[in-house]
Amino acid sequence: AGEVEAIAAESFIIDGETITVNEAGLSDFHALQSAVTRREPSRDLYLVAFDLLHLNGHDLRNMPVEDRREILQALIPAVGRIQVSKAMPGTGDAVYHLVDKAGLEGMISKRKDSVYRSGPTMNWRKIKCYAEKEMDIIGVQREAGKPAMVLMADKGRYAGGAFVAFKADKRQRLWDRVQGKVGGPVPIGLKKEKAEWLKPGLVGRVRFLKGEERLRHAKLLDYREE
Repeated sequence: AGEVEAIAAESFIIDGETITVNEAGLSDFHALQSAVTRREPSRDLYLVAFDLLHLNGHDLRNMPVEDRREILQALIPAVGRIQVSKAMPGTGDAVYHLVDKAGLEGMISKRKDSVYRSGPTMNWRKIKCYAEKEMDIIGVQREAGKPAMVLMADKGRYAGGAFVAFKADKRQRLWDRVQGKVGGPVPIGLKKEKAEWLKPGLVGRVRFLKGEERLRHAKLLDYREE
């Protein structure tokens, strides 16, 4: 609250996102969820500002984003819990390559001369970075009216869930394999009452969003038995 009050403006509307970072200094979505739901005082929260919509009663949305960000950078101190996101000039392919190699979730591309518009626009694009990996299938969740999900472990550590979007015949073959492995141990510290825990031996290849310790936006691509 003190840093907001220190901003030299009578009124303003900032577009931004609250984050918390992990030990590597990267944004951590699951840690943010934990910090918000459990109100963990030990977690450092930051507001990353990336646009300025109104300032001192003036609507700035029809200004080019490059100009709005220049005003925003002059408005926000260089240090503190409120920080302005860094723009990375260059071609989309080159920046995406750097983001992907860094293991980040993705990037937002904006045309420098674009104005602010609510909703989807071709002038602003969000490009996500995905990875694929084989992990152990240690459980399944199958509830009526909800998408089926497999629960995964990576090198013995619970990694989260991945949605099963197979066609009916392939999905049934998976459930046939699962049925013969029901009865595995419940992982320590996990409480999923409606999960069916499996004995070892079933491996799945998962596609998931980068930048997180736990699986996020994950999808089961294929499976095999060891």
